[in-house]
Amino acid sequence: MFVDEATIYLRSGKGGNGCVSFRREKFVAAGGPDGGDGGRGGDIVMLAVSDVNTLSDFKFKRRFIAQNGQDGAGNKCFGKKGEDLVIRVPVGTVIREAESGLVIVDMAEEGQREVILSGGKGGKGNQHYATSTMQIPQYAQQGQEGLELTVRMDLKVLADVGLLGYPNAGKSTFLAHVSNARPKIADYPFTTLSPQLGVVEMSYGKTLVIADIPGLIDGAAEGVGLGHEFLKHLERTRVLIHLVDAAGVDGRDPVEDIIHINEELAKYSDSLAALPQVIGANKVDLPDAELFMEEIEEYCQENGLKLFKISAATGEGLRPLLDEVVRIRDHQDPAPVVFEREYFDQNEAQEQEPFTIVKTSAHEFEISGPAIDKMLGYTNLESEKGFDFFQKFMHKRGIIAKLEEMHVEEGDTIDVAGISFEYYR
Repeated sequence: MFVDEATIYLRSGKGGNGCVSFRREKFVAAGGPDGGDGGRGGDIVMLAVSDVNTLSDFKFKRRFIAQNGQDGAGNKCFGKKGEDLVIRVPVGTVIREAESGLVIVDMAEEGQREVILSGGKGGKGNQHYATSTMQIPQYAQQGQEGLELTVRMDLKVLADVGLLGYPNAGKSTFLAHVSNARPKIADYPFTTLSPQLGVVEMSYGKTLVIADIPGLIDGAAEGVGLGHEFLKHLERTRVLIHLVDAAGVDGRDPVEDIIHINEELAKYSDSLAALPQVIGANKVDLPDAELFMEEIEEYCQENGLKLFKISAATGEGLRPLLDEVVRIRDHQDPAPVVFEREYFDQNEAQEQEPFTIVKTSAHEFEISGPAIDKMLGYTNLESEKGFDFFQKFMHKRGIIAKLEEMHVEEGDTIDVAGISFEYYR
């Protein structure tokens, strides 16, 4: 089954907790702290592979959770790192944040490996908190929680050339004649229900990868007739071969077909409408082809389009058309079309804006923010060492400086995540 879109939930592993432990050995009267660190949580990793060409594996399995890191143990034993969860996706898969649709990464190259979510850091054991004044620390750091994200995956085929046209324009026959592809061919609309790729071996050593896009209909840009699902596969191509039924077998007007499909391309994307395009007037081996040919030639001349009279069934005119497509392709930027990253993890934004301070009354201030919550999650404020860390955190993050800018006075109440302190310099 060909599936080119899927939405899945991802969560990286939680970091293991640090351990509170002390040496307990014979003849050691007062063993020091020896609590080990927790292991880091497993990452969520995407890997682009060429031996998979569909997203059907994600049709039923939609939750992917990496392994948690192990907790630390006594005798300075560190917890084991959680195993990374590697998710194999077809080359050409674009990973987007589900709600906003912003691009996280484009898996455009074979073997490309991208960490989508990093595992939580392991917590430090109590061995790290021993000082000359605090020789028996009774606390350790908790492991950080894993990150979670819902993503949408869109598979966009990798091809040099996009083959498009109305149903029964002869695209499948064309692809079967010029390449190694063997698409289903029959005389009824929508024979092709998924993109077909074919490789054309030219006699002078060059190759073309052609994608046969399922027949488009009016309204495709708005999603009519699965239009969005089909049009997106043209976004990486460099040249378009636009086939029309020159014989008007289904009672269609070939020129009107060209106009309508180009309108759908323009509605969907300016970049698609701007792609170089050649017109293949197909089925010229049929008697009625001459009835429309003059009209097609006139339209192409007026609009600067290269026209080739062809028969996909007999092979007539195919070589000159392919030669022209190779020439156009070779004059395009050789770099593959890659979608740039648009989405950035909220945790990165938190580093830029880690806290907010609100003056709730003349002598009361309230401090909040993700960085504050995270810090309090692994800090024991009831211990001397923990409270000292808390004070240093407030200075390092610029929170104290911001309070002073807001004219905080000694004795004012500072509320931090529901915990109240009196301010003293």
